[in-house]
Amino acid sequence: MNMIDKIHSKFTELYGSDGTLYAASGRINLIGEHTDYNGGYVFPGAIDKGITAEIRLNGLDKVRVYSADYDESTSFGLNEEDKPAQAWARYIFGVCRETIKRGGKVEGFDAVFAGDVPLGAGLSSSAALESCFAFAINDLMGNNIDKFELARIGQSTEHNYCGVNCGIMDQFASCFGKKGSLMLLNCKTLEHKYYPFDPKGYKLVLLDSCVKHELASSAYNDRRRSCENAAAAIRKRHPEVEFLSDAKRLWLEEVRAEIPEEDFLRAEYVIGEVQRVLDVCDALERGDYETVGEMMYQTHFGLSRLYEVSCEELDFLNRLARKMDVTGSRVMGGGFGGCTINLVKNELYEPFVKAAKEQFAARFGHEPKVYDVVISDGARKL
Repeated sequence: MNMIDKIHSKFTELYGSDGTLYAASGRINLIGEHTDYNGGYVFPGAIDKGITAEIRLNGLDKVRVYSADYDESTSFGLNEEDKPAQAWARYIFGVCRETIKRGGKVEGFDAVFAGDVPLGAGLSSSAALESCFAFAINDLMGNNIDKFELARIGQSTEHNYCGVNCGIMDQFASCFGKKGSLMLLNCKTLEHKYYPFDPKGYKLVLLDSCVKHELASSAYNDRRRSCENAAAAIRKRHPEVEFLSDAKRLWLEEVRAEIPEEDFLRAEYVIGEVQRVLDVCDALERGDYETVGEMMYQTHFGLSRLYEVSCEELDFLNRLARKMDVTGSRVMGGGFGGCTINLVKNELYEPFVKAAKEQFAARFGHEPKVYDVVISDGARKL
C-alpha cells in the first residue's frame, strides 16, 4: 500500500469520511552552507521526499491529529495555553498559532499525516511538516496569506514553539520549490531567482553517515558568534557592512590582528562561500557541471578546515568521492554528522555507491544510507 492509500485508510477509520490531500517537500542545498545567518546566499531545491497530510474541517474548536510515523494521536485547542506535550504536535500547533497571530482564521480540523523524508539526515523534515500544514490551513480557511508569509510562519514556529533559532532557507525551499529548478535566495533581502537544474548524465545522491555528533547546537552558536565578531570588527572601518556577507576578503585581512584566529578562519570560510554560490549560478547557466562539482569540493574543504563543522566520517566519504573521480561532493547541512551530497556521473554511480558502502562499513562498522534525490515541487494541494 502506498503512503497516500495508507493515510487515507487511516483517515476514514478515525474520522469516517474523506479529507483533502496536501503535501510539502524536504530540501537539499547544493551550495551555500552557514551563509543564511550571515546575510548571504543559499542555493536550495525541494526534493521528491516530504510530508503528506489528509485534512478536513471538523466543526469543533480543536485539532485532532494522527501521526502515522509515530503511530500516535493527539488533540489540542487553539489557544496559547493548549500547547501539546508531543514534540511532533508542537510543529502543527505552532503553525496554527502563528497563522492566528497574523490575523488568519484557524478552525478545528482533523488530520492524518506521514512522511518519507529520512529523519535526522538534514533534509528538513520539520520544515516540510510546517509548510504542509501552513499551506493546507491557508487553503482550507481561504486566508490568502502569501507564500513568503507561509515560510515565515514555519520559521516562527521553530523559534517560538520548538526552540530552534533557524534561518529561513528550509521553509522557503519547502514552500517555493519548483520541479527541475534550484533557487538562489538572498537571505538578507529574500530576493530569489530560479536556475534550471537538469544535469543530464549525472545523478544527485546523498550518503547518510547515520552519525550525529553531540556538538551541533553549542558549536552552531559559537560559530555564529565568531561571524558576528568578525563583521563588527570590519564594520568599524566599513560602516556599510551589515552582515559578514557584505564584506570583502581584503577587509577581513585588515582586521586580522584585531580578532581571534578562530574568528578569522570562520569569516574567511563565509566570505569565500558567498562567492562560490555565485560562481555555481554562472556555471549552471552555461551547463558547466564540472565547475559546479569543483565548487562543492572547495566548500567541503572550507567547512572541514576553516569552519570545522565536518567530522571523520564525512571527511572519509568526501575523500573517497575525490579518489573515485566523482564530480562534486561536500558535507551538507549544519555538520557534525548527517550527509554528504554528491554529484555523480551516471557511469560512476554504481561503483561509487558500492565502494562507499563497503569501505565505510569496514572503517566505521555500519553502512551509510543512500538516498537518490530528484528536484521537485514544494508545498501543494494534491
